[in-house]
Amino acid sequence: MQCGPGQKEGFTLGAPGRAPLSRVPEQTERAAPTREAGTVPPGRRLEDEREEEERRAESPDAPAVRTFWRGQGRGADPGRGRRVTRGPSLLRSHARKVFSCRFGPARALRPQPRAFGAGAVPAQLRGAPRRAAMPGGCSRGPAAGDGRLRLARLALVLLGWVSSSSLTSWAPSAAASTSPPASAASAPPPLPGQCPQPCECSEAARTVKCVNRNLTEVPADLPPYVRNLFLTGNQLAVLPPGAFARRPPLAELAALNLSGSSLREVCAGAFEHLPSLRQLDLSHNPLGNLSAFAFAGSDASRSGPSPLVELMLNHIVPPDDRRQNRSFEGMVAAALRAGRALRGLQCLELAGNRFLYLPRDVLAQLPGLRHLDLRNNSLVSLTYVSFRNLTHLESLHLEDNALKVLHNATLAELQSLPHVRVFLDNNPWVCDCHMADMVAWLKETEVVPGKAGLTCAFPEKMRNRALLELNSSHLDCDPILPPSLQTSYVFLGIVLALIGAIFLLVLYLNRKGIKKWMHNIRDACRDHMEGYHYRYEINADPRLTNLSSNSDV
Repeated sequence: MQCGPGQKEGFTLGAPGRAPLSRVPEQTERAAPTREAGTVPPGRRLEDEREEEERRAESPDAPAVRTFWRGQGRGADPGRGRRVTRGPSLLRSHARKVFSCRFGPARALRPQPRAFGAGAVPAQLRGAPRRAAMPGGCSRGPAAGDGRLRLARLALVLLGWVSSSSLTSWAPSAAASTSPPASAASAPPPLPGQCPQPCECSEAARTVKCVNRNLTEVPADLPPYVRNLFLTGNQLAVLPPGAFARRPPLAELAALNLSGSSLREVCAGAFEHLPSLRQLDLSHNPLGNLSAFAFAGSDASRSGPSPLVELMLNHIVPPDDRRQNRSFEGMVAAALRAGRALRGLQCLELAGNRFLYLPRDVLAQLPGLRHLDLRNNSLVSLTYVSFRNLTHLESLHLEDNALKVLHNATLAELQSLPHVRVFLDNNPWVCDCHMADMVAWLKETEVVPGKAGLTCAFPEKMRNRALLELNSSHLDCDPILPPSLQTSYVFLGIVLALIGAIFLLVLYLNRKGIKKWMHNIRDACRDHMEGYHYRYEINADPRLTNLSSNSDV
């Protein structure tokens, strides 16, 4: 019988090493010997039904439904168990089951029972009704079945390899997908904030540089991580209150450089909301108005001490037309004293400000000061300033000033400081009788490094003489003016003489006009005096007085 369009083909497996059973047409199926159902062993019947279920699952047109008996064991009686049916499973588990069912090692054939039940068919021939002959009467032999078996086995092996490789690739990807949160939890979160447009930022160095950008105000979008901020070479002009107030605040900003930014005014509370500010540089700005509460906060009664440790105010003297009719030294001293805000200050630089003197209490509120730089000013004397409370002072720079002599009170205060080093180079020392105490102090003290290089500038006969080489016989108080002052007086006399000569020349050229003017003044005075004399005579004669009264009547 040929294969019809609606018929299927099937095959069964034999034991390992044996050829598969030949296909038997459905019409030639032998009649199975009948046997009573009750005489079939329960275990054999359960085994047959399981094999039938496996063959149904293997067939292409069979539904993906699996039925098995849930009992006490493999040989349990189906009558005592419960039949369970499950739907299609995953492709991976189904392929594994099919592979194990179809190509697993064959179980040893059990001895066939001699009697069969009614309608029973041997297990080797149960798939025979679905096996049909090839068209044209040709039937597939053992060789064709063996080749198909190899192809099916190869296909299932490839399917298992693909599924295992997909599982292997899925596992690392899943691990990778779950690993970032753990790493993200262990790693520090990224620092927020972006770099302002005209600036250069380095997040690793926590530095922002806005140098020579002609900025007129402090950038509003400074990143919160900034620790070092450079705003040099700009056109800020005014630093208003709360100029660095941000949300979130610049809590890590420790060094702020505003040098050379054309600042003319620093308002009260300009550096508020900077709790970590340690270093501030306002050098090279013409500060005509430095608020007394610039470093103390807008409300000095409520604000705490400033965190500043280093303050640079070098070359901040404004032009003469911008001093607003007040002392520049007094303005700086008020900013250093206000609110006792700078009690923690350790380094103060006031170089190049043309100070003529230091106010009396300019250093009174700076007990923690360690380094004081007053070089390149015009200080003539240190009489009014006191260093007594600067017990931690380590270096005092007084180079390039106009100091003539240090008096006994100043020398005693400097000697009482335990760790101080005083630098006195390049000052025009006047070696007269007032220098005797200072020379004696220099010979005994060790607080002046390089004291051997100190020399006299006046008088002329003592010029370039080392102070340590002088003694009392060399120091006298003769009123000898320096040559520079003598030249000045001579020049002044010449100028005054020239002015007098010009005045006399003008008088000589106008002598006639001056003479006429003098005569006119004399005549006017004479007429005036004659009028007074005439009235006096009338008032003195009583007869003339009565006559004058009658004539009036």
